[in-house]
Amino acid sequence: MNNKLSKIIYFLVCFIFFLISDLYLTKILYENITRGFAFSSKVVALTFVKNTGAAFNILPNAREFLIILSVVVITLLILYVIRHLKSIWMKEIFFISLLCAGIAGNLHERIVLGYVRDFFELKFVHFPVFNISDIFINIAVIVLIIIILVKKTK
Repeated sequence: MNNKLSKIIYFLVCFIFFLISDLYLTKILYENITRGFAFSSKVVALTFVKNTGAAFNILPNAREFLIILSVVVITLLILYVIRHLKSIWMKEIFFISLLCAGIAGNLHERIVLGYVRDFFELKFVHFPVFNISDIFINIAVIVLIIIILVKKTK
């Protein structure tokens, strides 16, 4: 199989897997929390919050702007992958697909529900409640920054 085609297929498979995982796990969490399931420890608690803004609840009630921004960012990331198929590492494709899936997960909720469902509250530090999509986004951004720095030093 052509190396470029295999990279595109790899991106799509990773993206679909992460997005379906995010949507499914979010559905399970939401259903259980709204049925009364509770979990709390000294580290983390499950707390349902409707977030109408972006990370850390910045830009509250900016739904349309955040939808447009999400679509633009996902599009730019996909274009980046396509334009750099010869030189892009599989690790980069993996984490770009994770980033796209996280953005798409939040985008889906903004479009369908009008807000994003957040669940995870860190108990040991004052930090906003967040969700699985946010975890995907943060992991992907951190690792992609590291990859960029490693590439720059080579």
